[in-house]
Amino acid sequence: MGASVTVELGSETVTGLSFVHGEGYRIGQVGSFVRIPLGFVDLYGVVSQVGAGAAPASEEKEKIYGNRWIKVQMVGESRRGGLFERGISQHPTIDDRVHIVTEGDLRAIYGSGDPWDFVAIGHLASAESIPSLININKLITRHSAVVGTTGSGKSTTVAGLLNSLSDPDRYPSARIIVLDIHGEYAKALSDRSSVFRVSADSSKGQTGLHVPFWALSFDELVTLAFGELGDDAKTIIGDAIVQLKQESLKLHPRDGVDAARVTVDSPVPFSLNRLWFELHQRAHHTLIPKPGGANDEVEIAYVLGDDGQPVQRGDATTVTPPAYRTVKTTGPANERVQHGRDESVPKRSLSILASKLKDPRLTFLFNPDQWLPTLDGATAKDIDSLLEDWIGGPNPITILDLSGIPSSILNDLIGALLRILYDSIFWARDLPEGGRERPLLIVLEEAHAYLGKENPGEKSRSAAAAVRRIAKEGRKYGVGMMIVSQRPSEIDTTILSQCGTIFAMRLANDTDRGHIASAASDNLKGLFDMLPVLRTGEAIVVGEAVSLPVRTLITPPLINRRPDSFDPTVAVRRSVDGFHGPSGWNQPRDPPNYPAMVRQWRAQTPRYAHKPAVTEIADLPKE
Repeated sequence: MGASVTVELGSETVTGLSFVHGEGYRIGQVGSFVRIPLGFVDLYGVVSQVGAGAAPASEEKEKIYGNRWIKVQMVGESRRGGLFERGISQHPTIDDRVHIVTEGDLRAIYGSGDPWDFVAIGHLASAESIPSLININKLITRHSAVVGTTGSGKSTTVAGLLNSLSDPDRYPSARIIVLDIHGEYAKALSDRSSVFRVSADSSKGQTGLHVPFWALSFDELVTLAFGELGDDAKTIIGDAIVQLKQESLKLHPRDGVDAARVTVDSPVPFSLNRLWFELHQRAHHTLIPKPGGANDEVEIAYVLGDDGQPVQRGDATTVTPPAYRTVKTTGPANERVQHGRDESVPKRSLSILASKLKDPRLTFLFNPDQWLPTLDGATAKDIDSLLEDWIGGPNPITILDLSGIPSSILNDLIGALLRILYDSIFWARDLPEGGRERPLLIVLEEAHAYLGKENPGEKSRSAAAAVRRIAKEGRKYGVGMMIVSQRPSEIDTTILSQCGTIFAMRLANDTDRGHIASAASDNLKGLFDMLPVLRTGEAIVVGEAVSLPVRTLITPPLINRRPDSFDPTVAVRRSVDGFHGPSGWNQPRDPPNYPAMVRQWRAQTPRYAHKPAVTEIADLPKE
């Protein structure tokens, strides 16, 4: 028997419906609860299988009641009038009576149901009168995952959860940050979120997303700015960065920072343009004998104009390289041009850096507005103002809209963002701004795009490494994460297994279902077999945030508070008056405006002024 028991349905349940205190309950529904009283102890279980497959392997299944059998997974117990506890101290025996779980029993399972500890996300699929309650303490600190195929209601479910968790009346100090790589959640959470966008339009009141390059670790900066570097090149660039940071601190002291103890990873402002310029000089400059000087005196061999002045000395701010004369070993001695460059400086990497410094798509990183250092390292704002914007602003939710970021750097950038957030919380853990005083929830949308499995010997991805660290250590320091994905089988198993609570929505793929079943803490294979037939907005919730595994219909947010992830309409059903909707294949064709399409493409943004939405049936065009 172990953790499961087989139950035969009695003749009084032939209709499959039972009424208790005026409330109707369906009998034998997969995912529904049952109670088995044993003296002063009530055992609780969840139905995982119904029908012939649940029957014991004997001739008993041929009795008069046919295949009226259910299999129940035992999950916990409570003493009469006591609190529910996971695990069981005794097992039911033959002929013990099994009862459905009523609303009163649910209170025993969830304890007092303190409104500060629990949030309602919907109701049980088998009983509309029973709310589905989630323990907010376990949900945040023990991590969670929301998985489901496209169209299962995953984004709407996340929006509903975030709305509940950020209720200003219940949780005025809530702190949630959403990494939104498709720009879906700004509309759904508009009244309680601050949105930071790449290439924001300030004329429309949008706030720009800025990630100061000098807040990155050395490895993160090298990956994003230089690409792959050898050990020798890393040493040269690392030493140059430390020197620039130390100089910056001497000219512009920062509270509590000793210049002598600065490392290459210290979040101290320095000029990346100046780093490029100085390294470019070392790598490319040529020399010529100094006029009137001693035989061994030389000077930089710039290309000279008709006036005898250098044509181009170069400019670090505009990433303009100096123009040097080419090497010349013949002619008069005072006109011979010799090499002066340092061959150990990686020229190719400097070219990559120059290209990225001038790339307008990377302005948010390498030209971060008021966080951009001058050539001597001064900044208008320090990183404390950035952290306050992200996790200390007036709204409980911060959305980092990453939809305008090139896919080639998305993984590394997300890793850097997570590392910045986690390090700031980690070192401030004993301060009021730290995670122990005010926990932080990080929501990772479309996680499979950057948390994929790594092949043996492959270099650890930046995002995956940062998430693994949060998964393993975040609980102690008040940093929780919620992973959202439509392909859980593509996510690193180590990461998914650390999620204490799983919201499993409709999943048709066998591999995805197996991945979720193996990651869940409860052995409920029969329950997960239902994933392909769940309704839109329906989920099976298992793990630490629920006292019992629960099949629930999640209450969706209002229409105007849903994510911008709806399916396009191909054909709109015709109304009784013969009208069509405002979009679809069966609407009259709009006048072509392909220049506008190209304009949006070139602008690299989907945000533009839409035509007014049709709200009244009389406004719809006739066929």
